[in-house]
Amino acid sequence: MSSITEPSGNSGSAPFFSKQATVAKPGFSRWMVPPAALAVHLCIGQAYAFSVFNGPLTKVIGITQSSADDWSLTSLGWIFSLAIVFLGLSAAFAGKWLERVGPRRTMFTAACCFGGGFLVSALGVYLHQIVLLYLGYGVIGGIGLGLGYVSPVSTLIRWFPDRRGMATGMAIMGFGGGAMIAAPLSVALMNHFRSATSIGVAETFVVLGIAYFISMTIGALAIRVPPVDWKPAGWTPAATSQNRMISRNHVHIDQALKTPQFYLIWLVLFLNVTAGIGILGQASVMIQESFKNTVTAAAAAGFVGLLSLFNMGGRFVWASASDWIGRKNTYFIFFALGAVLYYLVPGFAASGHIALFVLAYCVILTMYGGGFATVPAYLADMFGTAFVGGIHGRLLTAWAAAGVAGPVLVNYIRAYEVAHGVAKADAYTMTVHIMAVLLVVGFVCNLLVKRVDDRHHMTDAQLAKGA
Repeated sequence: MSSITEPSGNSGSAPFFSKQATVAKPGFSRWMVPPAALAVHLCIGQAYAFSVFNGPLTKVIGITQSSADDWSLTSLGWIFSLAIVFLGLSAAFAGKWLERVGPRRTMFTAACCFGGGFLVSALGVYLHQIVLLYLGYGVIGGIGLGLGYVSPVSTLIRWFPDRRGMATGMAIMGFGGGAMIAAPLSVALMNHFRSATSIGVAETFVVLGIAYFISMTIGALAIRVPPVDWKPAGWTPAATSQNRMISRNHVHIDQALKTPQFYLIWLVLFLNVTAGIGILGQASVMIQESFKNTVTAAAAAGFVGLLSLFNMGGRFVWASASDWIGRKNTYFIFFALGAVLYYLVPGFAASGHIALFVLAYCVILTMYGGGFATVPAYLADMFGTAFVGGIHGRLLTAWAAAGVAGPVLVNYIRAYEVAHGVAKADAYTMTVHIMAVLLVVGFVCNLLVKRVDDRHHMTDAQLAKGA
């Protein structure tokens, strides 16, 4: 059964940004598609490095130190929060549009929004109007983040029906690694543009906005979709049809929201991300308080960097492994192994085993990143490929919810424990045990995921009409 989102026809006569114009010609190598996706994801991954601007932005007027008229860190914190909110909103609500217009127009729109958001923010810094930073990076840039995140996913899945996990893992690994490029680059640019009258942030925003626009546009121009009924040489759907968890049918984006599978996978992603994101945000403080007078601030920074590497690597390794062991089994490992490690971590800290403590959290962070990269293939297995981009976009609301729940659990439970006399070194014990319980709940949710009922599948006539 062919997908309505894999157009056919003569692409040479179609408008350049139309979906028809992106249909690959004979001889096109599918291995050209992952670099196009990476060109986008490595750019939008900058979001994880935005904190490098917070300190300098508090000194825009004072230059060497904050003045009375400079922005506060609390005011600046809303920039990133808005970006994540609009990432989730744009990914969720632009799903149908993405499937209708195709990846090239969506990726180019993402380039315009993300690059343009930096330029608006640069104007905000120059005029010292924080509302322009909220609008620029937070709203416009956030929309670019969401569109850029989901736009290559469905295309990769269609090009790699035999390796769905590996393909999406390659792209989403880029989002995890984008900050590793953006952080030192941003610092170097600010130092280059710093002067007696400028902190260098506005100029850096302009350079980044232009650079990211160019890179993302290159990705948009390079992207291609496969022709109708295309499949890799030597591969047939019958080879995987024995796995009842991999559907050869398609479910409409609106119909997917009427299935229990969507909400169970929503909970699977939400619980997996909640268990990791709160710890990731407090990693530096946590290891210093757990090993007081042993771990320095510099060593803690190294720990954070190590977690980032494992977060990035886990996106590719686990997603690729899921092609062999299955998506459901991959999440079983995430939840079972994660729960055990969270339960053991306080004991490692209490006994002074820093190496085991670090190793446990590194493994946990591989599964945190792996959860992001594996879920698009999980959705394609359950709902088919016709609307997987839009369905994935709506599922990312779980990320937004976990982005609130994880830090709240870690920060408020720790504060409660310390306020009631618990030593700081022991204040995370209850938190990580709660995380272990959440992962057990996630294990049960994953266990309940079954094959989508036939009544939700689209007919050939509906596919042909694009209904």
